[in-house]
Amino acid sequence: MAKHVMTYDDAGVDINAGQEVVDRIKSHMRGTYGPRVLDRHGGFAGCFRLDYNEKLFKRNFRDPVLVSCTDSVGSKVLLASQMGVFDTIGQDVVAMNVNDLIVQGADPLFFLDYIGIHKIEPVVAEQIVRGVADGCNLADCALLGGETAELPDLYKPGEFDLAGFAVGVCELSRMIHGERAEAGDVILALASSGIHSNGYALVRAIVRDAKLHLDKKYPELDDSRSLGQVLLTPTRIYARSIVKVLRRYRVKKPVAAMSHITGGGLPGNLPRTLDSNLDARIDPKSWQVPPVFQFLQQRGNVADEEMLKVFNMGIGYVMVVRPHFADSIASQLRQAGEQVFILGQVVRGSGKVVLS
Repeated sequence: MAKHVMTYDDAGVDINAGQEVVDRIKSHMRGTYGPRVLDRHGGFAGCFRLDYNEKLFKRNFRDPVLVSCTDSVGSKVLLASQMGVFDTIGQDVVAMNVNDLIVQGADPLFFLDYIGIHKIEPVVAEQIVRGVADGCNLADCALLGGETAELPDLYKPGEFDLAGFAVGVCELSRMIHGERAEAGDVILALASSGIHSNGYALVRAIVRDAKLHLDKKYPELDDSRSLGQVLLTPTRIYARSIVKVLRRYRVKKPVAAMSHITGGGLPGNLPRTLDSNLDARIDPKSWQVPPVFQFLQQRGNVADEEMLKVFNMGIGYVMVVRPHFADSIASQLRQAGEQVFILGQVVRGSGKVVLS
């Protein structure tokens, strides 16, 4: 009897499915390309021109600094898998990265994604990457490449992970550091689109323990969508709005510091951008907390302090600006489509957030 010849398929990896994914996502990737991308046939890595010879596109960086970061969607992917909705979390992974980049004053340039999955399903992989491409278009950056790895020994059936890597650029003299913040500066807050991509271990625990149904509509949410759809609302991308404001000030530097409000909430993220001798004094009545947070807090019996520490509570991004420019910058952001709150001001202190 002939001995069975083992193949990669026997080990649980389908090479043909991987190639089908590559073919499916090409158009989504190319839809994010600008004139800086060198689209070369047969390349094993993406190529991106930092500057141009062409006068129309030349950036004329005197002292360019590349800014990079990496992040994932976290356990929100488990909710997406449970719901069978895969076309929104791609925007989440782009947002988690580019919203960090712009904190330093950088323009996003390009993005790469990584999908680790139990078994490649080309249709699902295409939906994920389409979401990534949508996010890149919102952030005005190119989806330059990525990797989809079929790993049946690492992930259970139906499980996957989604992470990304972003690169941006800024002029050294225009980089934004919290060192410039000073007492009297105004704190502007940009509204989040919902929970974004942090705190989903607690979200899923509340859903489980309170026996909530993801496909059910709850009146307390004040939303026509189901609970699951509300929880999968993609993370808002602030890149276009922030970059537009920063480009308006070529000489003056009215923005002293910025912060992306992720894990740790306002208390954990805002002080990172300030010197240790400054506090961020925030008026808790200056913004309205979205219903989803109140719903989760009540159903999960979560303390106020824990909510503030885990979730963004309706604030996705913060700018610390000079008082003279606060009204103008707030107006510019509103014109760009952002919901803006005057959160409070910077005062002398010991490097913490003070609610008062």
